[in-house]
Amino acid sequence: MSLPASDSRSHGHDHGQGKGLAGLIVGAIGVVFGDIGTSPLYTLKEAFSPHFAERLGMVVNEATVLGMLSLVFWALMIVVTAKYVTIIMRADNQGEGGIMALMALAQRTLPKGSRSAYVVGILGIFGASLFFGDSVITPAITVLGAVEGLEIAAPGLHRFIVPLSVVILVLVFLAQRFGTEKVGRVFGPVMLVWFLSLAAIGIYNIAKAPAVVAALNPMWGMRFFMEHGSLSVMILGVVVLAVTGGEALYADMGHFGARPIRHGWYFMVLPCLTLNYLGQGAFVLAHPEAVKNPFFEAVPPWALYPMIILATMAAVIASQAVITGAYSVARQAMQLGFLPRMQIKHTSRETIGQIYVPGINWLLMIAVLAVVLAFRSSTALATAYGISVSATMLIDTLLLALVARALWPRWRTWVLPLCLVFFVVDVGFVFANGAKFFDGAWFPLLLGVVVFTLLRTWRRGRELLHDEVRKEGIGLDTFLPGLMLAPPVRVPGTAIFMTADKGVVPHALLHNLKHNKVLHERNVFLTVETLNIPYAPKEKRLKIESIAGEDFYRVLIRFGFMEVPDVPLALMRSCDAGGTYFDPMDTTYFASRETVVASRHRGMPIWRDRLFAFMHRNAAPATGFFRIPGNRLVELGAQVEI
Repeated sequence: MSLPASDSRSHGHDHGQGKGLAGLIVGAIGVVFGDIGTSPLYTLKEAFSPHFAERLGMVVNEATVLGMLSLVFWALMIVVTAKYVTIIMRADNQGEGGIMALMALAQRTLPKGSRSAYVVGILGIFGASLFFGDSVITPAITVLGAVEGLEIAAPGLHRFIVPLSVVILVLVFLAQRFGTEKVGRVFGPVMLVWFLSLAAIGIYNIAKAPAVVAALNPMWGMRFFMEHGSLSVMILGVVVLAVTGGEALYADMGHFGARPIRHGWYFMVLPCLTLNYLGQGAFVLAHPEAVKNPFFEAVPPWALYPMIILATMAAVIASQAVITGAYSVARQAMQLGFLPRMQIKHTSRETIGQIYVPGINWLLMIAVLAVVLAFRSSTALATAYGISVSATMLIDTLLLALVARALWPRWRTWVLPLCLVFFVVDVGFVFANGAKFFDGAWFPLLLGVVVFTLLRTWRRGRELLHDEVRKEGIGLDTFLPGLMLAPPVRVPGTAIFMTADKGVVPHALLHNLKHNKVLHERNVFLTVETLNIPYAPKEKRLKIESIAGEDFYRVLIRFGFMEVPDVPLALMRSCDAGGTYFDPMDTTYFASRETVVASRHRGMPIWRDRLFAFMHRNAAPATGFFRIPGNRLVELGAQVEI
């Protein structure tokens, strides 16, 4: 029995071009598995931390250690292997993955404009908001977890852990502007060495206590729950640390394709992680005092310093993957109208997905450094970690059930029952992490709520702004015939007026007529539309229609939410396809830039109106976002009250 095959069509990027499967697998190992690959640094250590030792009576004995290892292994099997790698990666949106792509796919299965489609949109945006919370905590906990290995080598170095972590993180964020193209070439080999080292350390310790392999039997996990009673569900707050990064496998699918990620997981990452967890458990059973940091304690003394260096490199790579993921999610949110436009820099001429968003980078850096200085250890951060990840995984399960019910009629009879299993597991993770609310889990939730508020305020504010502009607007169909009865002075060239509403006269045209009292010999009313698919098909890219004779044109350009919205390039390609010719040297772009004024008696609550006005005032202009050259641009202002 097999699931529907993933869509392997090319949509602006070819996973196999110039690279064999082996090369793509190594690349995926370097980028996709960084987060989940560094989880052994802190997962088992947190299970026996004082926080859980007091609540659950976590003592180092065979039943407890094997039970914990069994829960970790089966979490990897159920959540990552079954849910994400085997099933959910089939739910691709034209080859792209991630919660926003899944949201768009689920919304297409529902009636447009329906309440259910609205709820799905809310779920997707909230999941994306929680991702930013994960983007703040992941770099902090992975770097701290790696640098804390210094305590094992030399306890006197404890006071340098936080300063050294801060320096490493600052360097990581400062390096973002140069892009990951060159650095990315070494990511794969470094992470390959990392995973092989995990396996080697695991085998080294398992050989001394082979009985630990019994933890692969799920009965040990069930026995753990029975022995620790109703409070045992709280241990899921630690188990979830082992599967953080599972959603990243799905989110990064568009960069490498599903097949390389699956091969990398099945044949490299999963076996290496399993061996390392078992090896840590074997070492802890033989040396109970090692629970303070079982990962580094299990490393042979001669390999300790090289392993600290390798762990730090792996932590940096894991941080890099999450940070660049935040750039991608931010760009998708901009394209779908949930974030104000920001400056986006492309750091690679070959790979369109490699981008740098300065605004997101500096905000993340400030938040990450604040987290490191506030929590100061991976143990303290572990209490905050997990709630955003588990909530996102729960939302993924709900969206997957919608997609399976509507799009997989042959397989839903067994996929939907599995979704019920995933739902129960995800709810357990959410509950266990929610119980840590006052211990630090409030932070990523608060961050997610703040980001969600910003996203929803921007989307709703844009709707209100367009409504106000539309109220004051004049219909093109009635305006143009009247204008041509007594035409103003005509000047040579083409004027392109950007407008969000295809049926209304652009404010920029009205201001141009009012103040300059001229009309170009050819006038184009341009609307840019973002589709809820990653890449717009060629046949839907451009639509040009003549209105009111040959002097006026209505142009619609469509982009997918993963594309760079390059308007001049799209217009040039219309000529290449035999369409209307737009001479870039004879074309002037006109755009209106509204000044938003908050009103107490309209739209949103006044504080949200003011928040939207602030965001609108500081947003990058649409013209820069659409890559319109500044020397061919005229901007005209207007004041709008919402």
